[in-house]
Amino acid sequence: MKDALAIHRWLLAHQVHHEIVRLPRPMTCAEELPEAVSAAPGRCLTVTVLEVTTRVGSEVVIGVTSPVSAPARPGVVGALLGARQVRPAPARVVNAATDYADGLVCPLLLPESLPMFIDDRLVLDDEPLFTATGERHTALSLRALDLLTVLPGKMVDLRGPRPRGSRVAVARRH
Repeated sequence: MKDALAIHRWLLAHQVHHEIVRLPRPMTCAEELPEAVSAAPGRCLTVTVLEVTTRVGSEVVIGVTSPVSAPARPGVVGALLGARQVRPAPARVVNAATDYADGLVCPLLLPESLPMFIDDRLVLDDEPLFTATGERHTALSLRALDLLTVLPGKMVDLRGPRPRGSRVAVARRH
């Protein structure tokens, strides 16, 4: 399993300024990051691992990096990919596909064989973002723009389907 030290060494090798943050209490999943680091949920990231059944019936495991405030919804990902079915991957699949502990997946150092998507709702500025490190007692903090330079994957719109039709209000007849 990958851990904070492996991430730290990799970021140092790529000359990316970052900080490994020691948490005051252990966390069980990335959704606990905002409370653990006292940050807005939009500044904390989670990696959702999904099992996708394609239109031709093959099974694929993918990862989606998104803010904790707006985690990837399987239905939206399925619509984006034109998949037959999308469901959250079980813990054993997450562990095997990412080499991180389920719920604590970092978006960095993921295998190249794992297709990754990045939610375009990520705030891209000079302020820090926080993500899990695979360990319960630490988190990773780095500038959003620095993260984007080393984050693998394709940026996608995961806002969901837009309402169809006109948005003009029509008065009812009396």
